[in-house]
Amino acid sequence: MTHTLSTQPLTAAAFAPFGEVIEVSGTPDKIINQGMCGRHHDLATLDFADGRVGISLFDAKARTFPYSVDMVERHPDGSQAFIPVSGTPMLVVVAEDRDGVPVNLRAFVSQPGQSINLHRGVWHGVLAPIEKPGQFIVIDRIGDGPNLQEHWFDDPYIVQSV
Repeated sequence: MTHTLSTQPLTAAAFAPFGEVIEVSGTPDKIINQGMCGRHHDLATLDFADGRVGISLFDAKARTFPYSVDMVERHPDGSQAFIPVSGTPMLVVVAEDRDGVPVNLRAFVSQPGQSINLHRGVWHGVLAPIEKPGQFIVIDRIGDGPNLQEHWFDDPYIVQSV
């Protein structure tokens, strides 16, 4: 049996149970660098059980709709932020947790200028730029021991664009 998901716009309110939408809104919190730079301060909560913060660059291949989700993953020891460098929109699939099993999947599509920070332990799909390849800065935990759990679905979820 195949499950179908429809995408929805990525908004801070809708995404709040899973993490933060990182985007500029309103005026900067601080003006720095002799008035030449506005700082929008502390837009996401990085959360690590141990280890250290790492910054990596990911090159991701394009995905298209309909998109099949046969696996989600989570990182129990650290949050994970995805910041598009190339401006490519991304599909963000997340799920609630019920006794260690992902349930109630949701699919969001980011807009230009939006990034995300997934809370520690949130089930999520793989990095999926839409329609064209993308480069992303990823900020996550670097440390000893495994920080990856995967869940494979018997029946995939098919994501349709609205």
